[in-house]
Amino acid sequence: MTLIVKRMLAGLLALMLAAPPAFAQAQHTYSQAELDRMLAPIALYPDPLLSQILMAATYPLEVVEAARWTRANPRLQGDDAVRAVQDMDWDPSVKSLVAFPQVLQRMDENLEWTRSLGDAFLAQQPHVMETVQQLRQRAHAAGNLQSNEHIQVQQEGAAILIVPARPHYLYVPYYDPYVVYGPWWWPAYRPVAWAPWPGYHAYRPGVSVSLWFGAPVGISAGFFFGDFDWRHRHVRVVHVNNYYYRPPAVVSRTTVVNRTTVVAAPGRWQHDPGHRRGVEYRDVGVRKQFAAANAERREHRYQKPPARDLRNSQVLTPPPRQREEHRQRNRTDRSASAPAEPRRAPEARPQVRRPHAQKEQQRERRQVERKEHRKGNGDRS
Repeated sequence: MTLIVKRMLAGLLALMLAAPPAFAQAQHTYSQAELDRMLAPIALYPDPLLSQILMAATYPLEVVEAARWTRANPRLQGDDAVRAVQDMDWDPSVKSLVAFPQVLQRMDENLEWTRSLGDAFLAQQPHVMETVQQLRQRAHAAGNLQSNEHIQVQQEGAAILIVPARPHYLYVPYYDPYVVYGPWWWPAYRPVAWAPWPGYHAYRPGVSVSLWFGAPVGISAGFFFGDFDWRHRHVRVVHVNNYYYRPPAVVSRTTVVNRTTVVAAPGRWQHDPGHRRGVEYRDVGVRKQFAAANAERREHRYQKPPARDLRNSQVLTPPPRQREEHRQRNRTDRSASAPAEPRRAPEARPQVRRPHAQKEQQRERRQVERKEHRKGNGDRS
């Protein structure tokens, strides 16, 4: 197994080195044909769901983890599933998709497609959204995209909007890209197509020209935090009080608010490179942009912040010289404020005789006793 992997890596490296610079730079931009085939299976999804699929595709490893979680918990979907994963370290867009296990499973089964979708969305977001509108226009022109009891198809200027027909339920459609858009126009780029999901029994490949829906998924009001701004061609955040959504922290070298973080306000969605989990970005510009963001995030993460006064955000930690002067001043103040204690007379220390001095005294005492004894014997004689 290791030998096969090494050979594959060696072959890939050889191709990268053999490619001319012009080709290497051009390969980071997806063509219109590639975008058409990539977006074909999801372009007719309701706008809120589609917007969060595009967000979640930028975090492919977390999509894999979420798909595994749904397989381990097959009885949970909708709000119940999302509430069960609130403590998971996943991006909110990934957490939202556990409500729709069949979508996560298709993203997990085709990881190459999922990663390409995320890379295209990060590098060519306006182009991706324009492609979605072109595919919807084709389906509408073919008579296969109309309002029904499951979805509402609305016209807003030149844009076609698809929204859930019922606010507390969402139906995930299934359709055949070869049929719903009319004759496919890129023979060399076949559209990505998925097998029908369980519960879509009415679908017959190559026969039906409409959208098919399974059982509804129950969701709470304001479940989706994302939506499309079709006029400006980007995804936006519309609900910041969602129970599973926490706005990402934007780190700036020049702005320090609440310990180097600024909470993002409702508006344009921002990719969080921290949830990318080390997966390399395909586009060079995107790679440089978020590599700098990661470096800045790490710098602020490992920098110990000074003590702060939460009332006026003033730094309380003084410079070293001021700290030493402050300590000396405190010692002086304490000594001046303390009451003076009366002086005590020095106590007489007991005399401690050394062992050799005691021996000398004992020897002298014995000599004196012997002399007295001899003198006493002389007097008797």
